[in-house]
Amino acid sequence: MKKNKLMSAVLAAVLAGSVLVGCGSKEGPATATTEAATEAETTAPETIVAEETTAAQEETSAAAESSEAETQAETEVIGDDSENAMKIGSLKGPTTMGLVNLMNEVESGDKSGYLFEMQTQPDVILGKLVSGDIDVALIPANLAAIAYNKTNQGVSVVDINTLGVLYCVTADDSVKSVKDLSGRTVLSTGQGATPEYALNYLLEKNEVTDCNVEFKSEATEIAAILQNDPSQIAVLPQPFVTVAMAQNQELKVAFSLTDEWEAVTSDSKLLTGVTVVRNDYLEANKDKVEAFIEDHKASTEKAVSDVEATAELVAKYGILPKAPVAVKAIPQCNIVAVTGEDMKSSLSGYLKVLFDQNPKSVGGTLPGDDFYFAK
Repeated sequence: MKKNKLMSAVLAAVLAGSVLVGCGSKEGPATATTEAATEAETTAPETIVAEETTAAQEETSAAAESSEAETQAETEVIGDDSENAMKIGSLKGPTTMGLVNLMNEVESGDKSGYLFEMQTQPDVILGKLVSGDIDVALIPANLAAIAYNKTNQGVSVVDINTLGVLYCVTADDSVKSVKDLSGRTVLSTGQGATPEYALNYLLEKNEVTDCNVEFKSEATEIAAILQNDPSQIAVLPQPFVTVAMAQNQELKVAFSLTDEWEAVTSDSKLLTGVTVVRNDYLEANKDKVEAFIEDHKASTEKAVSDVEATAELVAKYGILPKAPVAVKAIPQCNIVAVTGEDMKSSLSGYLKVLFDQNPKSVGGTLPGDDFYFAK
């Protein structure tokens, strides 16, 4: 009964209400408008499916690849299906790229004890996490804080798996930093979500008050605009940056929002994804969780050190349709496995930035110390 109540609470938080999307004004950055916008759109960088990235491929095969992707089942289960296996849920996107080497080891029989499930919708992952159908989940950082608050401190974060994946893209050579956005119009996704909060924070820290932010509903819409007019300025997540630059050779990365964040603060890092575990599972299986943390770390290290092999796996598991796209995208996805005090200081500082802009972005209150798992 308790688990059902927890699941209902989280799903209500994720699915509640409608999302309002609009544009920023000349007076300053746009602000969030609804709790639904905050929670439901937070995962925009993660909801990356194969058909949305085929535009970067050869025109002759794009339609066929898109059609094939659309027919794939939303749920893909890989690995050890034994009763005692740790069940891990993740979203198809950058946060799962650091996991694919471990997934491949399990599938090939070199490791056992893990069952992986990939989804395209965050509410499915959260529902299965709090109901006990999965034990561990790789989800957006602020969504983890929301889950912590909505489940009465029922989850803990064990590592940061992805730093910032947001980049400013344009063919305009005069744009090299956030300061250069003064007086400009910037296209972005994610109103009421991480892209908006990150951009607002950086504009404020750089004392830019006259940047007009125009929000679009999807990254593919912005990519299409940039293809026709590369002089436009946009903030996009990976791998859409790679896709957009493949569509128009004039485009380039003007700056990384992660680098700009680090330039204005030493108290936090710009984050994308974290790994969380149900506390009831953690209490009963601490040794297994600690072993997974080490295996996840080894997988992420290989993703960074052996990009080409990892890219093949990213394509194999359907995160991106082609390895060449993954080869270009992986180095820009800031795949990591940060644990312990470094995780706590970076994540708590990041959540504090979001909380100061809109408390609802982290579920109403900042998580306590018990949110951060330490071995």
